[in-house]
Amino acid sequence: MGYTKASGLNKEDRMNKKNCFTLLIGLFVLTGCHAGPTKTPTQVVYRFDDHRYLELVGFNCQGALWFTDTQRNIHSEVTSQFYRIFTKPYLHPSERYLAVTMYEGAGFFVSKDYGQTWHLARYIPGGGAKRYGASNPESDDILSFTVVNDQGFIQTKTGDLYMSSKPFDDPRLLPGGEGVPYNYTFKGKTVSDRLIPGSAGLDWGRQYISWNAVDRPNHWSIFAHDPKWQNIPNKVPEVKNYTGWDRMQCNPDLGLPASEQGK
Repeated sequence: MGYTKASGLNKEDRMNKKNCFTLLIGLFVLTGCHAGPTKTPTQVVYRFDDHRYLELVGFNCQGALWFTDTQRNIHSEVTSQFYRIFTKPYLHPSERYLAVTMYEGAGFFVSKDYGQTWHLARYIPGGGAKRYGASNPESDDILSFTVVNDQGFIQTKTGDLYMSSKPFDDPRLLPGGEGVPYNYTFKGKTVSDRLIPGSAGLDWGRQYISWNAVDRPNHWSIFAHDPKWQNIPNKVPEVKNYTGWDRMQCNPDLGLPASEQGK
C-alpha cells in the first residue's frame, strides 16, 4: 500500500512564511549591530592622597568598591556589591587604619593593615549619645566623618561625637587573659565585676560608640572600663596639611548610553 505525500502549505502561505522569516533575520542583524556588550564602568570616587584611592565598579553610582595603594602595591575589594557613596564631608589622612562608611553612615568597612584586608564595623548596642536611645546617629544628623590617628570620628549636627576605639587591645582582654576588674555603684552599694575575654566587644577599630556612653562623668556603658575606650577625644582632632579629597564624588551617567543619561 502506498502513502500519499502531503502537499503542505499552499503558495500564499509559503510566501507569507518566507516574508516573516526574512523580517526576523533583518531584525536580528539590526539588533546585533546596535546592542553590543556594555562594559561596566569604573571610576575613582575618593582620593586619600596621590597614591591611595577608592574605585566604584558599577552603573548608576552603585556597585563593588575597591581600594588601591600604589606605593604598597595593594589592590583589595572593600565590598563586592551595592555600595553607594557617602555624601557628607569626609577627611581621611589615616594610613594604617582605613574606614569607609556604608550608605550614609549606617555602618563601616574597616581595614587595620593599610587596606590589605577588610572587615565590618558597627555601632555598639546601647552606646548611643542618649542613654536608652538609638545606638547610632540618624543619617540626617551626621555632619562629617574624619579618620585620623587610626581612629574614626562621626560628628553630628546636634553636637554629639561617635568614634572607634584607640588603636590597641589590652592583653588582659585577649584570649587567655585574666580580664579587667572594675567597680560600679548599684542601689547605693559598690559592686565589683570584671570584663572578660570574649564578652568585652570586638578588637580595636571594629566598633563605634558615642563619647557620652564611655567617657562623660555619668557614663553608662561597661566598655568605659576597657582601656582602649578611656580618655578618648571629646572632639574631632584637627587635620593639617591634608592633600586628599574632602568628599566622595561619583558620576551617575558614566557608562550609560546618551538616551539614558540624566534620568
